[in-house]
Amino acid sequence: MARDPQAFDDLLAEVLAREVPGCRGLKAVERLSGGASQETYRITIDVGDGDRLLAMRRAPGGISIAEEERINPGLATEALLMRCARTAGVPEPEVYYVLQPTDGLGEGFVMQWIDGEALGARIVRSPEFETLRGKLAFECGEILARIHAIDLAATGLDRKLQVITPAEFVQNTWERYQLYETPQPMIDYAARWLMDNLPEAPPVALVHNDFRNGNFMVNEQGVNAVLDWEVAHIGDPMRDLGWICTNSWRFGRSDLPVGGFGTYEDLFRGYESVAGTPVEPDRVKFWEVFGSFWWAVGCLGMAEHYRTGPDQTVERPAIGRRTSECQVDCVNLLIPGPVSLVEPADLTANEDMPRVDELLISVRDFLRDDVMSQTQGRTNFLARVAGNSLDIVLRELALGERHRADEVARLRQLFDGPQDLTSLRWQLVHGLRDGTVSLDMPGLAEHLRATVVNQIAIDQPRYSGYQTALDGVG
Repeated sequence: MARDPQAFDDLLAEVLAREVPGCRGLKAVERLSGGASQETYRITIDVGDGDRLLAMRRAPGGISIAEEERINPGLATEALLMRCARTAGVPEPEVYYVLQPTDGLGEGFVMQWIDGEALGARIVRSPEFETLRGKLAFECGEILARIHAIDLAATGLDRKLQVITPAEFVQNTWERYQLYETPQPMIDYAARWLMDNLPEAPPVALVHNDFRNGNFMVNEQGVNAVLDWEVAHIGDPMRDLGWICTNSWRFGRSDLPVGGFGTYEDLFRGYESVAGTPVEPDRVKFWEVFGSFWWAVGCLGMAEHYRTGPDQTVERPAIGRRTSECQVDCVNLLIPGPVSLVEPADLTANEDMPRVDELLISVRDFLRDDVMSQTQGRTNFLARVAGNSLDIVLRELALGERHRADEVARLRQLFDGPQDLTSLRWQLVHGLRDGTVSLDMPGLAEHLRATVVNQIAIDQPRYSGYQTALDGVG
């Protein structure tokens, strides 16, 4: 295994000269990310009449994971998925070569470099994509239908990928959340609803499992690359349609459910034009609910990572607080209706000098005005995150005590007892898990709606799902 940069470059140059047609030599290699998931490199090669850009995905440190320890399919299977998708007419870069153990570079593959935009917020808002947005949902439907039509047996993917049923997907996610030992009643309510509304014997197909705005690349003409196949599996294909409609990936445009740029109708028409079979909207809604439920648990996982390490950055707990965004999306999908907000306390109504809010505001403004103006890259980004976290603390001071008092009062009405808030939350959670609390228990929907909406008023009042909840629209 190559450890020093020169040895790495030498081994890579040897592979490229041997495996990439027209390559006359390696000119430059640049690592673009140091993510914990996979490494990404931009490679420049000499092809005689000029330079050509390539990309390489590699396992962290080039170290392969033993087959029995894998959670995801692995990079060799990811390369196979991309090749199969490209053959099926899905926009994909050409994969030139899958690294072998004898290459000394670890696990990974070399592919064509493709330019385009992958930032979801820019796809939703940038003027250069205004024309594209009108047709993008239809095109996404076409692409998903082509992915789902890939022959699993003929491609050998049936021997490479895990089969996950809807029941297993829900149960595994629910069990993962329960390991965190935090009572989040809306998560348990959503899990119960999902288990009660499982699709009946859905057809199985290749599922990309992370097809959403932000995980494909576009130019002004359309999608030119589908990215991130690392969590693909075999299961209900409607998982992909529900995921691209999940509100977390609409980037503020809740009125356009498909990625923040299109309608259900256009997505379904695009899908049906290729698949030849009608989309079942109820199955898509099931997976849209699941998407918010799954990401609500995923956000809690970020907070857990902060508590247990080793990555204890300021970003982790901030993402943990975003679980309320996903929970309010579940409210809007399952139990929409009227809700009242608590009145904020007046933080200036004391004679402390300085007050707690002034201390917090001074640190927040220092981060935003001084630190951000003098930094760039990840430090700049983390300073912004830290400032946002201080805003959450300020809103917690203004709203939290009254919000929790109202929550206790509602729970005591539901359970007719004097217990404290934590005990009451656990009583509700355990009742939802063991079935002793029914989903239509009088007062339950109103309690959950009020609790979640008032919590997101603290955590992220600018989230689009918050305004949807206030409008009482599902």
